Amino acid sequence: MSTRNIELVVPPRPPHFVGDGFRVHNFIPSSFRLTMERMSPFILMDYNSKFYFPPSEQPKGVGVHPHRGFETVTIAYKGKVAHHDSAGGGGIIGEGGVQWMTAASGVLHKEYHEEEFSKTGGDFQMVQLWVNLPAKDKMSKPKYQALNQDDIQSYELENHAGTIEVIAGDYKGIKGSASTFTPMNMYNARLQKEAVADFSFPQTFNTALLVIEGSILVNESEEVPTDHFVLFENDGEDFGIKATEDAVVLILSGEPIDEPIAAQGPFVMNTREELVQAIEDFNMGKFGYLED
Repeated sequence: MSTRNIELVVPPRPPHFVGDGFRVHNFIPSSFRLTMERMSPFILMDYNSKFYFPPSEQPKGVGVHPHRGFETVTIAYKGKVAHHDSAGGGGIIGEGGVQWMTAASGVLHKEYHEEEFSKTGGDFQMVQLWVNLPAKDKMSKPKYQALNQDDIQSYELENHAGTIEVIAGDYKGIKGSASTFTPMNMYNARLQKEAVADFSFPQTFNTALLVIEGSILVNESEEVPTDHFVLFENDGEDFGIKATEDAVVLILSGEPIDEPIAAQGPFVMNTREELVQAIEDFNMGKFGYLED
């Protein structure tokens, strides 16, 4: 066994609003050396920390916009969000659900607070990840995976101390519900106070965690509070966490995609020429049509 040590503990930066309904902290990329390359295949993380939205007759959100070359993964902790895209994907996710959209060759999509949630108001808390695609898959057909909490298999810790929800990858024989293009693991660890969970990933995988609720102790030494992000060094395979109070922790680990990254706005390709082509295709209406 070889212990994987912490490289960085990153506090939340001042949030900003995306559209008129998502109050986000950007962890990837950021000024803390968390570049797209360093965290590949996870090339962006927007974290909407818990925020109360008052009732509104007009759902807040982000209107129609394009994507090409990667996947968006939205994980819901509080509140509800509705998604629609030009490839026919769509649905509503609430607490415990995941929307996994493969933009690939190009889609238009929009995201808004779900209508009833908007009318009643409430706490809203979500993570959106951008997951890169290898060059051979960037122009594949778009697809959409909707995972309700009941669709996600869990590993039960001893003494009913908590669960590890396996969104993607594998945890001690429990397989993730989401299909992926490259090897990766994505879990929600839901731990009661004093619960302990251990993890092991290949040393070459880029690995991180985000404390969604509560606080934890990593490797019996580093206290990490709510809303903080931990980046691990690529110097070992194993690490452990202990909940110092009831906690929810997002765990990410994936094999890096060792290819050039050319990114501009909502497009993530491998070359500047491919970016120019993406913009041209979007302007020519090749991403389909979606009413705002």
